[in-house]
Amino acid sequence: MKTIDELLADGVAGKRVFVRADLNVPLDGTTITDDGRIRAVLPTVKALADAGARVVVASHLGRPKGAPDPAFSLAPAAARIGELLGADVRFATDTVGDSAKATVADLADGQVAVIENLRFNAGETAKDDAERGAFADQLAALADVYVGDGFGAVHRKHASVYDLPGKLPHYAGYLIATEVGVLKKLTEDVKRPYTVILGGAKVSDKLAVIDELLGKADRLLIGGGMAYTFLKAKGYEVGISLLQEDQIPVVTEYMERAEKNGVELVLPVDVLVATDFPDLKTKAPADFKTVDADRIPADMEGLDIGPKSRELFAAKIADAETVFWNGPVGVAEHPDYAGGTSAVARALLNCDGFTVVGGGDSAAAVRNLGFDENAFGHISTGGGASLEYLEGKTLPGLAALEN
Repeated sequence: MKTIDELLADGVAGKRVFVRADLNVPLDGTTITDDGRIRAVLPTVKALADAGARVVVASHLGRPKGAPDPAFSLAPAAARIGELLGADVRFATDTVGDSAKATVADLADGQVAVIENLRFNAGETAKDDAERGAFADQLAALADVYVGDGFGAVHRKHASVYDLPGKLPHYAGYLIATEVGVLKKLTEDVKRPYTVILGGAKVSDKLAVIDELLGKADRLLIGGGMAYTFLKAKGYEVGISLLQEDQIPVVTEYMERAEKNGVELVLPVDVLVATDFPDLKTKAPADFKTVDADRIPADMEGLDIGPKSRELFAAKIADAETVFWNGPVGVAEHPDYAGGTSAVARALLNCDGFTVVGGGDSAAAVRNLGFDENAFGHISTGGGASLEYLEGKTLPGLAALEN
């Protein structure tokens, strides 16, 4: 795929450059609680603006149902981009309507505008090719060049991600180029031992990537809510912990295949349990205890890996040459159950190998727990996109940039 450096070499002064970013940031009302994805696209936006382009930034946020919804406005993201750039950033209150057209037409060389949430238009996510294409045509009318830099959305066959690049000269931004380079290190040029840590709530979300990794990873560490389906498959009582009973046969087969392939599949050996799920709003102290993983009381729920598991996981990470981590290993939003996730993060920091935090909740947890982002090899902006790449899937947004 052609990169932004090639575009800059050709000159962009006076050109309208459409940057498909991923500004899908968490909001508390209108307050951004984690601006990592905004900061990730800034190098591309700044390079284009500094070169005299008229930069039109577009993104989705949340899941509005194809119509305007103030709760999902990109106005806070536009304001934050302006703060980080130290420049006035214009904001269009629609996607392809009068406000967007006027805002883009009014841009001077080197100025930046953000248009409203692309998912306010049903054409962005339409399954119908013609409807999606029609919206892409309207977006294309706003620009001369397309730069894809929304890595967190490249696994979506959406108008601004998949259809629009085919209607304009197109290039990959700095973020996408970096993300693809990192993922190749996890799939094509892997240094071993290769340790993968998977967490999160549902094992069903990770089945495909586990299936693929059983032929590629040396060690597979399982934490989070998904671990309890594995523990149940081993015959353990898991109480009222998160459990996908219908996935037990698949999980059992994976454990058997791991043993056959010589892949270490490591599960928690102890867990923090409680009778009540913690209050994530007030973060009031929780009443919990630590038990062995095969001794979870029937009326209690596992909410984090315990101290012995933290040591075990750290030991399996310590000598790895390549580490990929996706998903918290406990309810990391609550301080009483963030210890396991924090221990995994510290283990990555202490590892001399190439370490990748695979986006989504794990990336947010690293930032919220106060770790230095720059100390990790790479923090991805796209959890779902990273997982689908590791599964071996063709990602529509990357395919469109490569064409």
